[in-house]
Amino acid sequence: MNERLTDVQNTPDIRDIPLTKVGVKGLEYPIRVLDKVHKVQHTTGTADLYADLPRHFKGTHMSRFVEIFHRYRDDLSMPRFLKMLEEITTGLEAESAWGTVEFPYFLEKKAPVSQIPGMMSYRCRYQGKVKSKEMAFDRHFLVAITVPVTTVCPCSRAISERGAHNQRGIVTVELELGPFFWIEDIIELVEKAASSPVYSILKREDEKHITETSYDNPKFVEDLVRDVYSELKALGSFPRFTVEAENFESIHNHSAYARAVYEGVKHE
Repeated sequence: MNERLTDVQNTPDIRDIPLTKVGVKGLEYPIRVLDKVHKVQHTTGTADLYADLPRHFKGTHMSRFVEIFHRYRDDLSMPRFLKMLEEITTGLEAESAWGTVEFPYFLEKKAPVSQIPGMMSYRCRYQGKVKSKEMAFDRHFLVAITVPVTTVCPCSRAISERGAHNQRGIVTVELELGPFFWIEDIIELVEKAASSPVYSILKREDEKHITETSYDNPKFVEDLVRDVYSELKALGSFPRFTVEAENFESIHNHSAYARAVYEGVKHE
């Protein structure tokens, strides 16, 4: 049977209204990303993929988004992610394409004293946009990494006769892609700026070590953001970046928050 099926999406639309974004949202898919130690890591991504729709098309071809994503899922490195968006643009006869994929990134981390290994999960996000321009593409790409940390309050330590309150928090770094970098290196940079890293498994000797070293290294949420900002800026690798931190306060019914943005060198 060789019956030709009607392509309704390509039929004309007389309303003369272009759509800025059409596509698929919340696509859960197994993916592979680069891993500094193991070369490749298998994880699960949740993707949003869009393209603009010209005014003369009735609809887009939703299946093409998934087809293209499927071809790239086994090597979803940062440069390949942008290449995938370029293919979406040309494949759907669009001017622009956008994509976001969020995924857990796992690292094996040993407890500081007992050296017992455990797996830590870090939330990561790739976000890109490409726009066709003459014979080339304008490309824009961001990587976000969220790192859990521990902080000890400097004020509490200074005014209390016994102890100081501490809490778990998260630091999210959003980086505009410049030279290649490893996710692991950014995680390590953030963890060193905190009162202490967070671990998935700790024995008593590890808890003692973390409690004492954290007490000796108190950090306000403002300190945390400024220290991470300074270290990222010193690398000189990123045209722009954002650092934000949220502490889930242990003695307040709210979180503490701070944010800083690096816009690169500005020329007058």
